[in-house]
Amino acid sequence: MTHTRTATLVLGARPYGEAPLDVLITEGRIAAVGDAARAQAEQLHAEQPEGLRTLEAEGLIMLPGMVDLHTHLREPGREDAETVETGSRAAAKGGFTAVHAMANSSPVADSAGVVEQVHRLGRASGWTEVYPVGAVTVGLAGERLAELGAMAESSAQVRMFSDDGMCVHNPVLMRRALEYVKTVDGFIAQHAQEPMLTEGAQMNEGDVSAILGLPGWPAVAEESIIARDVLLAQHVGSRLHICHVSTAGSVEIIRWAKERGIDVTAEVTPHHLLLTDELVRGYDPVYKVNPPLRTSADVEALRAGLADGTIDIIGTDHAPHPTQAKECEWSAAAMGMTGLETALPVIIKTMIATGLMDWRRFAEVTSIMPARIYRHAHQGRPLEAGEPANLILIDPESTQVVDPAGHASKGRNSPFRGMELPGSVRATFLHGHPVVLDGELNTPLTHPTPETPAREVSA
Repeated sequence: MTHTRTATLVLGARPYGEAPLDVLITEGRIAAVGDAARAQAEQLHAEQPEGLRTLEAEGLIMLPGMVDLHTHLREPGREDAETVETGSRAAAKGGFTAVHAMANSSPVADSAGVVEQVHRLGRASGWTEVYPVGAVTVGLAGERLAELGAMAESSAQVRMFSDDGMCVHNPVLMRRALEYVKTVDGFIAQHAQEPMLTEGAQMNEGDVSAILGLPGWPAVAEESIIARDVLLAQHVGSRLHICHVSTAGSVEIIRWAKERGIDVTAEVTPHHLLLTDELVRGYDPVYKVNPPLRTSADVEALRAGLADGTIDIIGTDHAPHPTQAKECEWSAAAMGMTGLETALPVIIKTMIATGLMDWRRFAEVTSIMPARIYRHAHQGRPLEAGEPANLILIDPESTQVVDPAGHASKGRNSPFRGMELPGSVRATFLHGHPVVLDGELNTPLTHPTPETPAREVSA
């Protein structure tokens, strides 16, 4: 892989929020840390004075670039909502050095041709790495398996398959999918929603839905699918990932499965860590999402599950929509919220500021574990000499009032509009190149990224 030859000396950054260290970045990798970084930088400056950039990072925390296994980039077909380019810009500003684009585009990413198109668009963008997610079933219709093998063998090397937005509700089809992806070292990411229990549902089933008279979305609709699928995964001996866990009962089922050695991982969204169904009382469609916002008890259980490792990762479920799809009556509004540019501050607010996790655990749930689940070789790596320089610098002391009008995403449907949140991304390095500096987009990585994603042989 070709990288920029410009070297960057980051002065006084705090890896994982710990003691300050200097870090030297050259040729797309971390060349040295500590005293060795400054010594090598001095030598580089003597040999090529114009080739060394110095970046003051006192008070800033250095972390591995975040990895999002759950992003909706909408392209192809829904460019009015988002494109790979605009979504990639949003990802970079949010501190993500890799995102995984869900399959519910138009046409659906259920063939080698579509996933290769998304992969090419991501490479051309240069703001973040983009990995297409393949559909489990043709057209997300839940009737027959998509071209799983062809997508796995394509230049995109797809290993994550999901009908997200729709549940693979047929147990026989789900079993066959789990069996098939096992042969390509892949996994199924399930959108857990029993359709018969959620027909016409508009929000969480509970006290608020009863008061508002809106059809309820019961927790058991999620929990029953998770229970079924962890047993199927155990039976087949395959890997299963649960998308956007939202209920306390789901956390308990996943904990039960892990205690029995079932190969299941799970994610939670930032909005499910902070927001509750009480916000629906105003009928503002910005709070309409799938799965729905739940109760404060569910929020507490999700935070606890993320803190203790029952829930493995954060997945943004970034779901941009055109303005007209949200500025309408509740029943007609689209489900979904933007999330790439607000994920980091929401996690700081809900998990760091509350003392539920430290910065090393933050790195695990936002970078290391999602990279491990997908088997990435150059994402989610330690902040050590020789490792790829996919990393971020954040200011933990800053605050921001969320203004979607200033976001890089096309979507303005942020549920955090007007909310003051802690922390901000000051710099994002993609293979050593600063795609974000001083909190603003800089320049994309113009050198070619790999034709095929580098992958680990084992977890």
